[in-house]
Amino acid sequence: MRGGRHIAAVTDATFDLAVGECLALVGESGCGKSVLASALLGLLPGNAQTTGSALLAARGTAGAVDLLAADERTLARTVRGRRIGLVPQSPAAHLTPVRTVRSQLVEALRELTGERGSALGKAAEAAAERAAYPADHLDRYPHELSGGLAQRAATALALIGDAPLLLADEPTTGLDRELVDRTADELRRHTDDGRALLMITHDLAAAERIADRVAVMYAGRIVELSPARSFFGGEGPRHPYARGLLDALPERGFTPIPGMPPELGDLPDGCAFAARCPRATDLCATSPALTPGPGPAVACHHAEERVDA
Repeated sequence: MRGGRHIAAVTDATFDLAVGECLALVGESGCGKSVLASALLGLLPGNAQTTGSALLAARGTAGAVDLLAADERTLARTVRGRRIGLVPQSPAAHLTPVRTVRSQLVEALRELTGERGSALGKAAEAAAERAAYPADHLDRYPHELSGGLAQRAATALALIGDAPLLLADEPTTGLDRELVDRTADELRRHTDDGRALLMITHDLAAAERIADRVAVMYAGRIVELSPARSFFGGEGPRHPYARGLLDALPERGFTPIPGMPPELGDLPDGCAFAARCPRATDLCATSPALTPGPGPAVACHHAEERVDA
């Protein structure tokens, strides 16, 4: 940043994602979820720096690629759209403003599927239907679309080509509940057909509907990584922040988490959630580590223990 100051937008994000699996990444706005997705696609601003690796496994004749080390040519020609699809957080900003939705679907179909000729028209309508985008709105321009229609157009574009990995950043924004469920179910079908889905969302109901695992991010760090069944089920999350997210839902008590998240440029020493946490002690002055494994993982000195029935 200005003056040579650095801000750690995402730190020590460690996880894997398997074929046929949906991982839901949840957390308050500004915690780093979208920055993580942008890093995987090489879409960070020019002043951003990354360390570590993000390995995208081989598929067919294509070799494995380190997304953080790949150059722009590799990402643009062999990764984006082909091996990783993106449902962007701001779909209207990602649609070409001077072209209709139909023409953008046709272009994506031509490039990603090899479809040609008269079949392109029907293929475009089928792609739109897959994302519940109405056929009678295909010849509209992006500025003529509501937020929900723009969201569905972006989802339709992302699903074309059936990329092995789909990054869906708030894919249900602007949709009513029926369309949320339909979109979530389509994303789940995409995953069940042998692909992987990283869904970034504030909609915990949608995450509960389709996720296999849940990663909770707070102040740039993943603080809990847990199977969705235990996270949303009777056992519940173990991290106090993750439990607070569920307690804040209208159907679960509507109890807000006190306080505000810290600024990423002014993080406290130790646990970033300590100032808002009812379980905090002096031990929280040291930062807890998250060690992913086959079971639940939590970065908290006072994680709530689960008791087997």
